[in-house]
Amino acid sequence: MKVAGFTFIRNAVLNDYSIVEAINSILPICDEFIVAVGKGDDHTRTLIEEINSAKIRIIDTVWDENLREGGIVFAKETDKAFHAISKDVDWAFYIQGDECVHEEDLPLIVKEMEENLQDPKVEGLLFNYNHFYGSYDYIAESRRWYRREIRILRRNVDIHSYRDAQGFRLNGRKINVRLIDAYINHYGWVKPPHGLLKKKQNFNLFYDPEAKVEVIPDTADFDYGNADLLKHFTGTHPAVMIERINRANWKFSFDPTKARKKLSFRRKILETIYNMTGIRIGEYKNYKIVK
Repeated sequence: MKVAGFTFIRNAVLNDYSIVEAINSILPICDEFIVAVGKGDDHTRTLIEEINSAKIRIIDTVWDENLREGGIVFAKETDKAFHAISKDVDWAFYIQGDECVHEEDLPLIVKEMEENLQDPKVEGLLFNYNHFYGSYDYIAESRRWYRREIRILRRNVDIHSYRDAQGFRLNGRKINVRLIDAYINHYGWVKPPHGLLKKKQNFNLFYDPEAKVEVIPDTADFDYGNADLLKHFTGTHPAVMIERINRANWKFSFDPTKARKKLSFRRKILETIYNMTGIRIGEYKNYKIVK
């Protein structure tokens, strides 16, 4: 069984992406790793080179600045990395620059790839998500936050990244997946307020054609309003993240009751049902689970 990792990245230093930690978290179980590095304004390419692994192959790309709607440029860059994978690869492991896998999950992930390799109806493996928010100590839970996504795929030239690179499609249809008991730790919303404002502005540039770059004051505050419910994280973080976590130097304080007051009556009912039963009525599923 041959496994390839793949990802895309640009301006990781300027935007404080934990891309090195992301790659290193799954590198041990990969035979090769493709990184599509977009031409940017910092030394992201050097950052990847300094991982110093013979498994890593960098492909240099140029982002299409005209694709500034719905985040489609992220999907295009993901496809560039995916299609550069060697032809003899069985499974492709996708990870984004603000994600990380715990080392304790790696043996189970390998086991699932081995056990599903000969089952043609399984086209990918579905992961659970921990969305860390504001601080490394809290996880956000809400109907607005996706709780599962495909992160391992069979190598197939007909597979392409979908919309803003959150999921995938095979010849335009949803991919048949098996849910596994492993987690992707998502750290994209763990930044000081100024960093989150920069993140929001940067994303807007690739989702809204009319968005413009504006100067963000160092004293500007971020409205943590898209977290309806925060839960204290009681587990452990991946070992590759510990140094970054120890460097965190901001104080996170948030009153979740303020966010809840903003919810419509309908959303309050749906959130209550989810919190009591674990069922998300009308949940968008970017995949099809097979038994």
